[in-house]
Amino acid sequence: MGSLQKAIELITKATEEDKKKNYEAALPLYDQAIQYFIHTIKYEAQGERQKDTIRQKCEDYLKRYEQIKEFLKNNREGKKVKDNGSAKDGDDSDEDVEKKKMQDKLQGAIVMEKPNVKWSDIAGLESAKEALKEAVILPIKFPQLFTGNRKPWRGILLFGPPGTGKSFIAKAVATEAGNSTFFSISSSDLMSKWLGESEKLVKNLFELARQNKPSIIFIDEIDSLCSSRSDNESESARRVKTEFMVQMQGVGLNNDGILVLGATNIPWILDAAIRRRFEKRIYISLPDIQGRKEMFKLDVGKNRNDLADQDYRSLAEKTEGFSGYDINILVKDALMQPVRRVQTATHFKYVSGPDPNNPQTTVNDLLTPCSPGDPMAIAMSWLDVPQGKIAEPLLAMNDILRSLSTVKPTVNRDDLSKLENFAKDFGQEG
Repeated sequence: MGSLQKAIELITKATEEDKKKNYEAALPLYDQAIQYFIHTIKYEAQGERQKDTIRQKCEDYLKRYEQIKEFLKNNREGKKVKDNGSAKDGDDSDEDVEKKKMQDKLQGAIVMEKPNVKWSDIAGLESAKEALKEAVILPIKFPQLFTGNRKPWRGILLFGPPGTGKSFIAKAVATEAGNSTFFSISSSDLMSKWLGESEKLVKNLFELARQNKPSIIFIDEIDSLCSSRSDNESESARRVKTEFMVQMQGVGLNNDGILVLGATNIPWILDAAIRRRFEKRIYISLPDIQGRKEMFKLDVGKNRNDLADQDYRSLAEKTEGFSGYDINILVKDALMQPVRRVQTATHFKYVSGPDPNNPQTTVNDLLTPCSPGDPMAIAMSWLDVPQGKIAEPLLAMNDILRSLSTVKPTVNRDDLSKLENFAKDFGQEG
């Protein structure tokens, strides 16, 4: 069952209980439905229009949820004063309940995961890898090395053009960090329209990290959360930034065993105080020629091809200015070229190859496109080919060159200049 369908079922039950004034039953149903709506917006919604529609509905249900919660809270407080004669105990209990509720919401929004990305899956970025090993892997494996004033980095900022692997390298950190808890969160997960709730979400995020040490908090697009403070910004935005700075490096807070990883494409808009808290600022630049060569090899992967090492070198030379993402898109398009040949072919011939159902076995009844002049050519279209009887196509150098004529780099030259200037002033090469 999809998250949206589940959310609709829960919200239907919640509204039915609400109409019956059975608020104790309605409240958890509203809460569960809202969590499913949030999951749908993040992972399943198709297009911005559907996301906006769900958000609007979710805001209405959240408002009703808060009204019921306030109503029940007032009733409970009245009962406690009458029975116990002590409002203080009730206040403490409500504070604990509120804190748990906030952490439960964070648990729903935060992805606490263990990705499967190895250092070897990342081409280039040697300096960035070494810095992250220094900050995460070594302190876990050899804690005796980090005593006295020798302490691991508490905050690392990864900045660079889009598509250069900032989020990917963060996943590698999570994979290689052994028993560390990896909190992957976007800025939107920490923002709320309710007064004071955003700061509580930030505070509870760090409390969760402290409870699950060693922890890695990865915040993608951190610029949207921590841009420079100004006189005309809202008071709530200013409070969120202040709380974030306090939690990262505040008096009386023990952040041993916690690493905050931030990623951004536009680091120059970060607040100076936030920038200072990221002790290590690593520039994840566009890949060099060797990096591009390795990326082509990784992206082509196990697909059948006739590319030689010299071909990969030639492709790396022809793609200066491409990011890792651009190369990935180029290879994806190139891998579709043989499929397009299948669609347009008028003649096929029989060849031998691995059985699609049992790759260990070779069969001789697979079909592949060929020219009409081939002695073995049979006039037919791909619609006439029996299911599962197409031989896996071979990726050739010409396929990639054909795609290269249409796929262009996406990195803006002006933004690249700004990033290079920021790296000269504040960062180090990745």
